[in-house]
Amino acid sequence: DGRGRAALPGRPNQQWGVDFVSDALAWGRRIRLFTVVDVFTREALAIEVDTSLPGARVVRVLERLAAERGAPAEIVLDNGPELAGRAVDQWAYEQGVRLRFIEPGKPVQNAFVERFHGRLRDECLDRHWFVGLADARHTVEAWRVDYNRARPHSALGYRAPEEFRLDFDRTTITRPGLAGLS
Repeated sequence: DGRGRAALPGRPNQQWGVDFVSDALAWGRRIRLFTVVDVFTREALAIEVDTSLPGARVVRVLERLAAERGAPAEIVLDNGPELAGRAVDQWAYEQGVRLRFIEPGKPVQNAFVERFHGRLRDECLDRHWFVGLADARHTVEAWRVDYNRARPHSALGYRAPEEFRLDFDRTTITRPGLAGLS
């Protein structure tokens, strides 16, 4: 029905989780971060950083990722105005992407993104004083790349997300009957 807890995906790019996290620059200006996580591989596909991230900007990030990787089958998201608005809905409809909205007050239904936000906050946002927007973007992107390439996850057999995806792609291509799933 498009609401509630989503089934766990069985392949990369099947399900993305998206959400926002807030922080501030050193001098107090609030910033927002729009995060996109591949739920199967745990890869942080994007972290967009700005002072304002309206629905049209969210769509530009999703369009860029869909051009690079293909559109996901499903996106898990909350009911915030940037995500529940017309721009995201129209993009999803045009791409054939199912939007699965979590129930209000139940962030556990987007648990992979919530867990990712905890790591992002502990390992990046709480450890840096961003002197400006460019500094925040650079620092967060460097952290995202390191997270994807060098951070082992117990749920991924102690492999980094990128390594897990590449291993999955290799085994899928070489196993009969599974080609074309990734």
